[in-house]
Amino acid sequence: MTVRRVPSLAHWGAFTALVEGGRVIGCEPFAKDPAPSAMIDAIPEMVHSPLRIARPAVREGWRDGKPRTGHDRFQEVSWDEALDLVAGELTRVRREHGDTAIFGGSYGWSSAGRLHHARTLVRRFLFQGGGCVDQAGNYSWGAAQFLLPHVIGTYQPVAGRVTDWPSIVTNTKLMVAFGGLALKNGQVSSGGMGAHVLEHWLRRAKEAGVRFVVISPLKLDAPDFLDAEWIPIRPNTDTALMLAMAHTLVSEGRHDEAFLARYCVGFDRFKAYLLGADDGVAKDPAWAAAITGVPAETIRALARDAAATTSMITVAWSLQRAHHGEQPYWASIALAAMLGGIGEPGAGFAFGHGSMNGVGVPRVDIPGPEVFMPPNPAAKAIPVARIADMLLNPGAPYEFNGRRDVYPDIRLIYWAGGNPFHHHQDLNRLRQGWQKPDTVIVHESWWTPTARHADIVLPATTTLERNDVGGSSRDPFVLAMKQAIPPVGDARSDFDIFHALARRLGYGDVFSEGRSEMDWCRGIYERVVAGAARKNIALPDFETFWEQGSVELPDPDKDFVLFEDFRRDPALYPLKTPSGKIEIGSDTIAGFGYADCLPHPAWLPPAEWLGDATAREWPLHLVTHQPADRLHSQLDPAGASRRHKVKGREIIRINPDDAAHRGIKDDDIVRVFNARGACLAAAVLDPGVMRNVAVMATGAWFDPSQRQVLEQHGNPNVLTLDVGTSRLTQGPSALSALVEIERWDAALPQVRAFVPPSIIRAAPDAA
Repeated sequence: MTVRRVPSLAHWGAFTALVEGGRVIGCEPFAKDPAPSAMIDAIPEMVHSPLRIARPAVREGWRDGKPRTGHDRFQEVSWDEALDLVAGELTRVRREHGDTAIFGGSYGWSSAGRLHHARTLVRRFLFQGGGCVDQAGNYSWGAAQFLLPHVIGTYQPVAGRVTDWPSIVTNTKLMVAFGGLALKNGQVSSGGMGAHVLEHWLRRAKEAGVRFVVISPLKLDAPDFLDAEWIPIRPNTDTALMLAMAHTLVSEGRHDEAFLARYCVGFDRFKAYLLGADDGVAKDPAWAAAITGVPAETIRALARDAAATTSMITVAWSLQRAHHGEQPYWASIALAAMLGGIGEPGAGFAFGHGSMNGVGVPRVDIPGPEVFMPPNPAAKAIPVARIADMLLNPGAPYEFNGRRDVYPDIRLIYWAGGNPFHHHQDLNRLRQGWQKPDTVIVHESWWTPTARHADIVLPATTTLERNDVGGSSRDPFVLAMKQAIPPVGDARSDFDIFHALARRLGYGDVFSEGRSEMDWCRGIYERVVAGAARKNIALPDFETFWEQGSVELPDPDKDFVLFEDFRRDPALYPLKTPSGKIEIGSDTIAGFGYADCLPHPAWLPPAEWLGDATAREWPLHLVTHQPADRLHSQLDPAGASRRHKVKGREIIRINPDDAAHRGIKDDDIVRVFNARGACLAAAVLDPGVMRNVAVMATGAWFDPSQRQVLEQHGNPNVLTLDVGTSRLTQGPSALSALVEIERWDAALPQVRAFVPPSIIRAAPDAA
């Protein structure tokens, strides 16, 4: 039998699917990818997984109002019945409760393709039908997204371009990386990628003589070949270290007064805070040492070194996913301004160089593939991480970015793309809130925890069962994503599902715009072609692109340096802040009157950290990070992820001394717990984890016991705190939590995360 070769794209890289007899039998890396991710090997297994949702299904007990347990039985139904049920529920809820009783839930990692991007599709569908409650921001850099416009007039340094690697390689002498530069994070990108290049650029920087200093509780946050200086730090205390570095610059006269005077406002207010003019506490290295665990002389020496050479301060996205997560970002900008290098080649500040592939990659400045979004007639959105708050507290007031609002009363959740029972914090609290709506509708390809907590489940195709166009503004490739196999079971693409529903609801032509799937693919690509033409770049026509499978953009003609134009002429190129300058102190934020976000960078003790009194009861600070063998919770059922588990549980890294104190050995199953919840995990003793810290990857499929008192698989978000970063940004605080760990000596419960729910089967649709 002939093996067909079909080009496609995933968030972990471009690849060629090998297809035989209607099945995907293997995947080959993209020929132009210098360091392809092994994650592509999991694709055939996932496409044909026994966890695939074969047909539309309805939860038993939904019509009777019984609670969603995650252990319910489902009844398969025909597509016609399922679509009628969904259309009927949408009509009923809009009629009885209004458009703001519908919550459009999604997260954008379900597809690297732009047409079948689930978050785009669910919003287009609901907006065109009258609107819904939307989500503002994201979990990746939600706090930064709403802070940075007040400080530098844009959130581009997290959403788009930062000073690129060629500029760093050529010019930087010292790179200080708060949160690390872990290679595992470079395996993925939000729009997919043709080339994995993080390791390439790090090696080039090392060869060029860049000195790396990595500040993290985990030594593994930097690859060995960097020979990086590791400064262990207590979790959630990076701001205190930055403030102490800033204090050293001021007290020793090493700050760039000319830069601060010409390009910044509010420094005097910040300087007074550093020196303790208001509170009597100088934010000096001795003060910071007591908070961070980093010796005062280490802090002082690092500040002096940074001032003496061309320095880049880069901060991982993870640091702002914490209580008061705005502060390390604001403090890093203030520190870089005091060093005076902002806008100079290889200097200044950046965010995310080690957080995702493509950050800092040189790319000609044209838009990536995208589908435009219509406005939301309901004009209502909540901060993305406040879902449980909204569900549990309808009508309650909240504050966000200078405005006051109240939470809507949600009667229907429509979720397509993403798994909130992975990425949301305090999952036991989310489960409580999830009981409140009348109906939960989910599009999903597999029986994920979110699908198991739904009332109506609609089976969605995977990438290889449809046509699409992929790529991002961080990667030089535009990639064809060709359908390789027919839909598995009775699955349909999200686009087709929404189109069928829109027809039932009377706006099918508005949703589809009268275009087929391939018409849409052509239109997406031709917008890229038009954007390239405006930069005098000629790209091939659609037919040629589709036949080739990819197009590579030319290299840019110069290195990109963040705020280079502003540095050259701040009057001609002002920032989009009220002052037109970098706002180290912000009058706008001062006007909000938030005690949890002062009008300048500040040390605000987080709700949970090792310096708090609660650490006497919960003496270990758990840090959660991106796994190395999957993307978030995607691919968790695949062999590559399961092989890295121990006795079916996710691993937790702890320092050998902490383990010995608790009688824990390598591979022991342990209970990790606090007042919010508990989960099982497998211990790995690691001297590269600092004392009193534990580290655990996110993404294990949520597997609560029948009594809901123990998560059995190793999902750390049963432990994390569900509070907003501050009233300013209301971002997620899921980075860490205080916990205790004890050896589990009882019988091990069965992990059921990868066992499909009980299903009453129906005959396949005739069509």
